[in-house]
Amino acid sequence: MSSLSISDLTKLQTVKYVNLGSLAILVLDYCITFFEEVQWTWFKPWDVTRIIFVISRYLPFAGVGMTAYDALRISDQCASTLEGNIVHIIGIVAAEALLVIRTWAFWQKSKKLLIGLLVYSVLSITAAIVVDLSPTMLIPGEEPPLGTCYFESTRNAAVVYMFLAMFESVILMLTVYKRVHDYRDFRSGIVVTLYYDGMVYMLCILTITVANVIIGAAFASAYSNMFDTLQLVIHSVLASRILFRLRNSNQRVHEPTKSVIVLDTVDYLQAGPSSMSTSGTSTTRSEV
Repeated sequence: MSSLSISDLTKLQTVKYVNLGSLAILVLDYCITFFEEVQWTWFKPWDVTRIIFVISRYLPFAGVGMTAYDALRISDQCASTLEGNIVHIIGIVAAEALLVIRTWAFWQKSKKLLIGLLVYSVLSITAAIVVDLSPTMLIPGEEPPLGTCYFESTRNAAVVYMFLAMFESVILMLTVYKRVHDYRDFRSGIVVTLYYDGMVYMLCILTITVANVIIGAAFASAYSNMFDTLQLVIHSVLASRILFRLRNSNQRVHEPTKSVIVLDTVDYLQAGPSSMSTSGTSTTRSEV
C-alpha cells in the first residue's frame, strides 16, 4: 500500500474514532428505548410497518459492526466493503420507508402521494447506485490513492448523499406544507407529536445527510467516511423514535379520560379538515 503522511494518518484516526463513537450512540439509544420498543411494537401484528421497523432497528447493528471492523483492521489485505455497503443501503432505505409511511399517514393516506413517493424513492435509489458504481469522479478534487486499502471513499459518495438529501427535503416540505395548510390552528398533543416532533427529527436526519455531502465534496478524502456510520445510526435512531412517539400519542388520545376535542382531533387527522365535525364523538383509531 502507498504510504501516507502523518497528517493523513491523523485524519484517518479521527474518522475511526467518530465511527466508533457512532456505534456507542446506537447501543446507548437501543438500551434507552428498549422498553418503548417492547411496549409499542412487540405485541403488534406483523404488518408492513413492523417488518420495516425491525429492519431499520436491527440491521444497522450489522452495518455499524462491519464498518467498525473495516475502520480498525490492521491487515494488509483489502477487505471487501460491498457487503457493508449493501447493509448500509438497506438500513437507510428501511428508515426512509418509515418516514414515507409517516408522511403518507399525515396526508390522510393519499394513494397519489404514496405512489409518487414510491416512484421518486425508486428513481433516487437507482440513481444513487449508478453513481456509486461509476468509476468516473463526478466532483473534482483529491481522491484516495489508487490501489490502497485506506478507510476512504471517492467523491462520488457526496453525489449519492445529495440524492438522499433531496429525497429527505421533499418529505420535510410535504410535512411542513400539511402542517401550515391544514392544521395551522391546532395545538393538541397529537398534532404537536405528528408535526413538530416529526419535523425536528427530520431536520436532524437531513442535517447529517447534508454534512456528508459537504464533507465528501469539499474536505480531504481522508475525512470522506467520517459520518458514514453516524448516517446509518441517526436514520435508525430517529426513525424508530418517530414511530414510538406516534404510537404513544395514538394510545393516549384514545384513553376514555380524554376530552371530546382531542378525540375529534384524531378524526381530523385521519379524515382531513374538510370532513371534521364540531360536535362528533367518534373514536376511530388512527394506526401508524
